[in-house]
Amino acid sequence: MSKDINTASTAQGSTASGAINAASVDDIQPANNERLLSGASASIIFFVCVGYIGFHLYALNIQPVETWTYRIIHVSFGLMIGFLLLGATSRFNDDKPQSIVAKVFSIASIILSGYALALVLLLWLQPQDGGTTGHLDFIQSHLGLVSFIALVISLFTSYSIKSNRKRLNMSDLSLGFIALAVAGYLILSLSRWRLMAGTSMVGDLDFYMATIGVLLILELTRRVAGMALVVITGVFILYAFIGPWLPGIFEHRGYSPARFFTYLYTDNGILGPTIAVSSTYIVLFITFAAFLQKSRVGEYFVNFAFSIAGRSRGGPAKVAVFASGLMGMINGTSAGNVVSTGSLTIPLMRRVGYPARSAGSIEAAASTGGQIAPPIMGAGAFIMAEVTGIPYTEIAIAAIIPAALYFLSIYFMVDLEAQRKGMRGLRSAELPKLRPLLKQAYLFIPVVILVSTLFMGYSVIRAGTLALVSAAMVSWLTPHWMGPKAILGALALSARMVVPLVAVCACAGVVVGVIALTGVGARFASLMLDIADSSQFLALLFAMMISILLGMGMPTTAAYAVAASVIAPGLQQIGIDPLIAHFFVFYYAVISAITPPVALASYAAAAIANTDPLKTSLTSFKFGLAAFVVPFMFFYSPAILMQGDWLEITRVVITASIGIYLLSAAVQAWMFGALSKPLRLVSLIAGLTMLAGGITTDLIGILLGALVMGYQLKMKRGHSQPQAS
Repeated sequence: MSKDINTASTAQGSTASGAINAASVDDIQPANNERLLSGASASIIFFVCVGYIGFHLYALNIQPVETWTYRIIHVSFGLMIGFLLLGATSRFNDDKPQSIVAKVFSIASIILSGYALALVLLLWLQPQDGGTTGHLDFIQSHLGLVSFIALVISLFTSYSIKSNRKRLNMSDLSLGFIALAVAGYLILSLSRWRLMAGTSMVGDLDFYMATIGVLLILELTRRVAGMALVVITGVFILYAFIGPWLPGIFEHRGYSPARFFTYLYTDNGILGPTIAVSSTYIVLFITFAAFLQKSRVGEYFVNFAFSIAGRSRGGPAKVAVFASGLMGMINGTSAGNVVSTGSLTIPLMRRVGYPARSAGSIEAAASTGGQIAPPIMGAGAFIMAEVTGIPYTEIAIAAIIPAALYFLSIYFMVDLEAQRKGMRGLRSAELPKLRPLLKQAYLFIPVVILVSTLFMGYSVIRAGTLALVSAAMVSWLTPHWMGPKAILGALALSARMVVPLVAVCACAGVVVGVIALTGVGARFASLMLDIADSSQFLALLFAMMISILLGMGMPTTAAYAVAASVIAPGLQQIGIDPLIAHFFVFYYAVISAITPPVALASYAAAAIANTDPLKTSLTSFKFGLAAFVVPFMFFYSPAILMQGDWLEITRVVITASIGIYLLSAAVQAWMFGALSKPLRLVSLIAGLTMLAGGITTDLIGILLGALVMGYQLKMKRGHSQPQAS
């Protein structure tokens, strides 16, 4: 692989002189199963990646492509690039040559997949005016079976035979060819496919190609995101067939395999809202992020955070909060944010006294907040705009206060822990100087352009493109000047960053398709109506638990897409505004990344901190505990989402901030000194009442909080007077 695609470096906490070195935050570390190619194969994939992103930018800004065709190309070429870059496992064999048996299977897979692709090309060459040739029936009778056999042999070979990490694997190349064959067939049959997919009129070849497409998506999802999402998707697929034998709301009439799998490959499933967002907003903003990283803006963000917060007590932990918020604007994944900033902040947190588990947990909780930090907010916000029809600018505005409260809660948690343990900050000599960084404030220009153009009424696509161009132009004012080679490198890096999200979004589309076909989402909505008849709070609590449960082990994009299909309609039916309903499930889909037992962000942080993943996830849950209360404020106090007059919004922000501080103090057992159990309980009640949002509850919370603070200050003076005497 060329160095433009596979830049890997070991994160350094400090340079030889002791000063912070944040250069590593802009490096993209290769996955354990990612190939490290070089030579001709690296060059070929490099230009394929450049062409992939270039096609999207051209279609989005210059010449639009027919919608279904565009999405099919997006998925199929994403699958091909993913299979070429990522091995079936992380077990490679770089030393020993392949055995004869392995070579035979590899060659067989490439011959069969090449044959399938050739058959599709022959179909394209047939007359399209209704006439037939003697070859057409032969091609159609062989294509499905040949493609399926090629898929089985390729998967078997890829799984069972170790390959060289520095070379292309023929079985994975075969999977890429099959993905292209599926795309070619679907595009050729598109006019008929729109009418017949998901009906009893589909043929055997349609069934074969749709099924193969779904299996390829599941396999790439396993390679990029692990088994959790694949297992969940498998359960939903199984549900489509066993529904007639299930009780209660889960019962449905059942569907034939041909109707089911072809239905999935429509805009009700794989080609639906998740891929619509993936092929437009996600590609664009991931490319924007790649340009920022190539111009070393991430390094600037982290250095800026260190210069602001590094000297305060527990400085590196507060830097993790600030830096993760800034990096979250350009990095759409919790785990990715952990890896980029955590490789620097976690070792530094340990240096100033945080235990390994706390250091990893703080980084995981802070990085998760990047998903709800405007303006980009990860891919979930774009899906929300697509599903609800609410303008993206309105969603970004609504997210400002919840994001601020989330990071404020993490900040209070780390500050109180630093007080409790008597931690110090970093020395001035270890930190970047603020004055030179302020002179480089022009590096914020791309983000400023993005925000300003959005609020000037430009479309998201146009605003993102202008921000992308400005990121390249701003780099010309820095030592990291982006010339043609660097720009091509950024495009190739974009493809590498996009592919995992393509797989995840397509896999989420499978789940969304099952929900749409079986109607289980509507039945959940009916169940929530029944619960809401007795208590709306219980309905919200039920929605929270289901959203977190669906999100466990799933990337935020997939977690929100599924929760939005199952839970959000039910919340809307009980009278909750669409913006509030979708923000509610989106927020819990985000923080599922730090919710045990399956917490992706916590697991990534645990690997860096070299500590137990489950214990780290439990501690992350503690640090993010205040955030679990905030979504209920969306319902009880909509002003937190900028819904209402400014006086009401200001009151809610002030009281919620105080409430989060009291809640954090109760969790950390520390305010101005150690809190006893009774005081922790009073502080907890005070915090929760102030988060409720009502004027009466605010007054009760202020009274209880004042009692705790007054008692703490009195006890502190009592301890200090004897010492003074």
